[in-house]
Amino acid sequence: MSANRMVLDNQEAYLTGTEMELMERLLPLSDCRVLELGCGSARITRRLARAHPDCHFIATEVDSVQHEKNLGDTAGNISFRLEGAQSIGEPDQSVDVVLMLKSLHHVPGSVMPQAMSEVARVLKPGGIAYFSEPVYQGEFNALMSLIHDEKRVRELAFKTIQSLSERDDMELLGQYFLNVPGLYGSWESFESRFLNITHTKLKIDKPRYRQIKTAFMEHMGPRGAEFLKPHRIDLLRKRNIR
Repeated sequence: MSANRMVLDNQEAYLTGTEMELMERLLPLSDCRVLELGCGSARITRRLARAHPDCHFIATEVDSVQHEKNLGDTAGNISFRLEGAQSIGEPDQSVDVVLMLKSLHHVPGSVMPQAMSEVARVLKPGGIAYFSEPVYQGEFNALMSLIHDEKRVRELAFKTIQSLSERDDMELLGQYFLNVPGLYGSWESFESRFLNITHTKLKIDKPRYRQIKTAFMEHMGPRGAEFLKPHRIDLLRKRNIR
């Protein structure tokens, strides 16, 4: 898609595939330093680290419970740190790639602008910022909205990335819209991943729990519950300004 103007969604632009496939195509993953902000379990970063042993990955998380779990499952070229995106412990112009994979909308709105300033600060000239955010549409979003409606915070995250792209030292390379296949073999696996979380306090009473489970089970088939999960990827670059 054209890099001239950012849009929140583009129904005509969707491709089906995985984030790994897209990142391998878009990112300069060779002899580089990669920073993931709000890594959660760092599932994708762990896969990237295995595929690119010549790169060093730094993965940060604000949830101390998840951070302790990450420390118990380390890889040789990943460093885990307990810190927020608004205060990154990397020197100026020291990182080749910054990743935020469905994490920006979890950053408190009051510090989102500071987080973007930190992203711009740590990126090397020519460095890439890769933002992946869930799009507020589709069957999977309808299910997730029963757990926690993120419409407002996702819109705020979009506006924050848009503001970053308008800085003199940053430029928008493009936007990509991706339907990511999701398969959940059982209610228990879905519940473990999306309801039994520690980074957000969910207010789910018994009637709402039953409603969520019923909505999930409506999608169950022979292999499990299958979805296409819409994502928007915003790709920015740090300008080489002298």
